Amino acid sequence: QVQLVESGGGLVQAGGSLRLSCAASGRTFSSYGMGWFRQAPGKEREFVAGINWSGGLRFYVDSVKGRFTISRDNAKNTVYLQMNSLKPEDTAVYYCAAAEGGSYYYARTLYGYWGQGTQVNVSS
Repeated sequence: QVQLVESGGGLVQAGGSLRLSCAASGRTFSSYGMGWFRQAPGKEREFVAGINWSGGLRFYVDSVKGRFTISRDNAKNTVYLQMNSLKPEDTAVYYCAAAEGGSYYYARTLYGYWGQGTQVNVSS
């Protein structure tokens, strides 16, 4: 099993940057594919970015491509989401999630472990 704790959220003006971190417990972090999701008020939780176990494969949804970067440090059991050029529509609670098997997935149902979320607010 793995436990996940996100941090790094906050309030930022449009055009600003934030870096989210997700620290994982357990000795097998490198065996999990990782994803970042977000959920805005009144909306469903949506996939934002994913990274495979080695960091060699990454994927972004179109709305964040070129602005967000997902990365991981397996030695530190941590996955990151660097968010640049933030927009008000990026405002949401951001969650990291872990999927067994080493791959990332678009569907949230394929992730077995979730963090508690961190709030990101982008003002216009």
